[in-house]
Amino acid sequence: MGRTKRKLFDLNEAIESLYKLLEEQPLLPFVIPVLLFLWAFEKWFFSLSNWVLLALAVWATIQYGSYQRRNIVEDLNKKWMQVTLQTSAVTPLEHCEWLNKLLLEVWSGYVNPKLSSLFASIVERRLKHRTSRLIEKIELQDFSLGSRPPLFGLHGTCWATSGDQRIMRLSFDWDTDDVNIMLLAKLAMPSMGTRIVVNNIHVKGDLLLMPILEGKAIVYSFVSTPEVRLGVAFGSSGSQSLPATELPGVSSWLVKIAIDTLNKRMVEPRRQCLALPTDDLRKKAVGGVLCVTVISASRLSGNGFKGNCSIKQINYPTDNYTEDNLDGKELQTFLEIELEELTRRTDARSGSCPKWDTTFNLILHDSAGIVRFHLYQRNPGSVKHDYLTSCEIKMRYVPDDSTIFWAIGPNSTVIAKHAEFCGKEIEMTVPFEGVNLGELTVRLVLKEWHFSDGLHSLTSFGSSSHQSLNGASNYFSRTGRKISITVVEGKDLVVKDKIGKSDPYVKLQYGKAIKRTKSVPRSSNTTWNQKFEFDEIGGGEYLKVKCYTEETFGDESIGSARVNLEGLVDGSVRDVYIPLEKVNSGELRVQIEATRVEDSESSRGSHASSTNGWIELVLIEARDLVAADLRGTSDPYVRVYYGNLKKSTKVMFKTLNPKWHQTLEFPDDGSPLALHVKDHNTLLPTSNIGDCVVEYQMLPPNQMADKWIPLQGVKRGEIHIQVTRKVPQLEKRQSIDSESSPSRVGLQISNQIKEMMLKLRSQVEDMDLEGVSKSLCELESLHEAEDEYMLQLRTEQMLLINKIDELGQEIFNSSSPLQRTATIP
Repeated sequence: MGRTKRKLFDLNEAIESLYKLLEEQPLLPFVIPVLLFLWAFEKWFFSLSNWVLLALAVWATIQYGSYQRRNIVEDLNKKWMQVTLQTSAVTPLEHCEWLNKLLLEVWSGYVNPKLSSLFASIVERRLKHRTSRLIEKIELQDFSLGSRPPLFGLHGTCWATSGDQRIMRLSFDWDTDDVNIMLLAKLAMPSMGTRIVVNNIHVKGDLLLMPILEGKAIVYSFVSTPEVRLGVAFGSSGSQSLPATELPGVSSWLVKIAIDTLNKRMVEPRRQCLALPTDDLRKKAVGGVLCVTVISASRLSGNGFKGNCSIKQINYPTDNYTEDNLDGKELQTFLEIELEELTRRTDARSGSCPKWDTTFNLILHDSAGIVRFHLYQRNPGSVKHDYLTSCEIKMRYVPDDSTIFWAIGPNSTVIAKHAEFCGKEIEMTVPFEGVNLGELTVRLVLKEWHFSDGLHSLTSFGSSSHQSLNGASNYFSRTGRKISITVVEGKDLVVKDKIGKSDPYVKLQYGKAIKRTKSVPRSSNTTWNQKFEFDEIGGGEYLKVKCYTEETFGDESIGSARVNLEGLVDGSVRDVYIPLEKVNSGELRVQIEATRVEDSESSRGSHASSTNGWIELVLIEARDLVAADLRGTSDPYVRVYYGNLKKSTKVMFKTLNPKWHQTLEFPDDGSPLALHVKDHNTLLPTSNIGDCVVEYQMLPPNQMADKWIPLQGVKRGEIHIQVTRKVPQLEKRQSIDSESSPSRVGLQISNQIKEMMLKLRSQVEDMDLEGVSKSLCELESLHEAEDEYMLQLRTEQMLLINKIDELGQEIFNSSSPLQRTATIP
């Protein structure tokens, strides 16, 4: 039966093949009778065997030739279409329904989560620095773009050519009502909290896509400001019943933020960049150090600026400005470099082709940044300057550890450069905005990127880490680590006094904790060397640094900055030079270190209290105290608060630099230790002239710490103390054990290798062959030490695994057979 079915199946296959052959060759039924006729003619009348093979060969040759011609025609058509696409100014419209269908399939599972996470971080950063008068504080709680993707190219797409640049234009239409963007806002009037829910988004416009750097990246932008509408609802506890029109100003404020963001970032000629790296190292860049060298400008013309309708006075207005100022013999100009709130200025140069050759170190607060160059004219005999024009260069970190720079070129084209590694110099010549207003030549070097895991890319420019980020958290979650901030020095601080000096001091704010340094009189290059400790806060909280100068009628700000503390490595000191923002000069040197509060420290403290441990506090002296009396002196003494205990020192009369040399003891129960310096008065109440907190919990037992602690709440003054955690009958740990711990040894070897690499690079630049030879030998020995360290770690790992196996075997053997049987299922 099976053989019959198999034969029937084969017969059907043959019949179907024959039908297909007849469809493809309709002349085949006429060929078969001809062949039969020729066979009969050959058999009964005349032999044609000698001619049949020749005829078949001729027929096969003709068929093969026609097949080859068809292939050649198809190849020529394809090449012609490619040449047409590459050479024609504008291609015909092409439909892209396939793109929208593909996007609909991958939107929910891949594109939506990716874009939601990316846009959530962008929106959160912008909301922290943009608030309405009706809103005191706002934070992002949820962000989802819904299940409906945008539509691309509803009326088709086309390619255009502008010089050597290929441009694709397509429409963008996104109208969805299932998004969920939830903001928690605290209203100023009335003082109450409410939820702002964006549940409808409408964005419509035309997009331009331009491949750059031989396909390594794509820049994109809107042709003009797109149409934007947002549907907003309000409520509390999940309620969304209150429409947006009930609170005027909030909905329009959110729309204004969206439109301003699009106009500043991705409306022609300003463009965003999407990198297409071949490798993805999966590192999150949180900041970096950028070196900008302003080389020169060319083709600056007073007539060009005079005819430019965009000339204005914005940052430096002047009342007596006329067009005749541009007709002078010598045009004196200078540049202002701006990166977010950080600004620096060059000197003024004369002529239409000024040369500056001035270098500035700038701090990036994110994985991308925009450096703007504003050109001003200096008017002789006037302190006011006229704004002429500007240009900008954008940069972005690429996941393969490289950097892309791009700017607006002539005739709205794109100028793009790619730095494959940190430290590579990129020189760009960028035209100023406007028609025939000249061009600017700058040199850019991305010294190093910093990442959220604490790594940074080393270059030959130094090993200092400069991290800053415009981010803050409204929730202060402790991480169990201590952050030590040492304010070392300040350089080139802004001078406010007429005599060219200032009385600067620094105020640090981390979360809700605020601390300040002492003020140094009459100095623009100040040294503080003061150390402060903070409890580390999670969530990307940054350190706010503000520099002030003391004035008679109130202190005046001379700059501020933000330092990102994300990614600090335990035990590693980060030496940071921070340029001050909102001023034209000045930088601070700060050393940052994170230390882990180990569980053994807390157990050590409890053990100390159970063994009658105590705190020994020696109050030695104070200096530069505030004068509390009318005669310009004070009668200082110290009131010490330790938990519920209070103790005081003796009073030192008529002095601002008292010396007590008095010892106080308290039981070690972990309570905070606070010192309040007071001015003694016989009849009137005592007045406070400063206070501070002594951090003693991290001190090793039986080891004395000698500290000068700045007093808080006053302009100056500090106190000298010695504090010891006394623990009886406790043996000191040998320093060799701590120094030879595997983690410390590994960290030391790693730091030595980094220092040696930096030293070697500097020697190569200086052509010091002898030094290079010695450094290579030292580097080789360090690598050998690293190999020995890794071998030791592997050996210790194997020994530890064997010990664990032996311990498990002993536990198993020690259990009774009955227990083992009961545990076996």
